[in-house]
Amino acid sequence: MRVNQFLPLRTDKKPGLVIYFDGAPIHAWHGETVISALLRHQHHLSYSEFDGAARAGFCLMGACQDCSVWTDEGRRLRACRTPVEDNQRLLSRAPMHGFHP
Repeated sequence: MRVNQFLPLRTDKKPGLVIYFDGAPIHAWHGETVISALLRHQHHLSYSEFDGAARAGFCLMGACQDCSVWTDEGRRLRACRTPVEDNQRLLSRAPMHGFHP
């Protein structure tokens, strides 16, 4: 049984944006943060650079960097502090040498 980690406060409106995470489309609302959009659809955001374990954020306020995701250009973002943008393309791992999933 799958349990959502994040639930929207309002369900009377359909999501109006689409972002892409590791190539998969994710529906999101205007004004929503990246972390909330991603954790409504899956259980992790990225992987630890030390042991490879799945990570899902910790402090949810931008201090710990446990929610880091990457743009497909290689820029690191804190998912808990970054609002979604339509057609945003994000990755769970830093892109390597032009490789884009």
